[in-house]
Amino acid sequence: MELIKEPKNIDFYVDPRPLTREEQKRISDFIKADKKKNKRRKKIKISTNA
Repeated sequence: MELIKEPKNIDFYVDPRPLTREEQKRISDFIKADKKKNKRRKKIKISTNA
């Protein structure tokens, strides 16, 4: 992971509030779906290169 450089005259703020259970679940579900999708892509790439 690399650092994000802030463009000039723009500030990024992070909201430090705790996440609700619903927000945690939505983020978790998104990450699981994304990992599953990336696994499928890797399998397709590997099988086409062989």
